[in-house]
Amino acid sequence: MAKINSNYEAVYILKPDMSEEQIAALVEKFKAVVEANGTVTEVDEWGKRRLAYPIEDLMEGYYVLMTFTAAAAIPAELDRIFRITDGVMRSMIVCKDQ
Repeated sequence: MAKINSNYEAVYILKPDMSEEQIAALVEKFKAVVEANGTVTEVDEWGKRRLAYPIEDLMEGYYVLMTFTAAAAIPAELDRIFRITDGVMRSMIVCKDQ
C-alpha cells in the first residue's frame, strides 16, 4: 500500500528588493497553500544571502526553507505557484522520504 503523505522540503529564493511586508505576505501565501491539504512542520527564513551566480542581474536573494508533510499532489501545485509568482527567483522541492 502506498504512503498517503510524505515529508518534503521546499527552498525558495525571493528577490532582495522586496519589503519585509511583501516577503511576509509571500511566505504566508506559500504556507497557506500547503496547510490547505497538509501540515507545515517548520518555516525557516534564512534572510538575505549572496548568490553563487547572478540571477536576473541580482547578486543577493532572500532564502526561505519550508518543511512540510503532504500528499503527492501538493508539491506539484506548490511548484506551479512558485513559477507564476512575481518575486520568486528560484525554488526547489525535495521529498525527504526517498
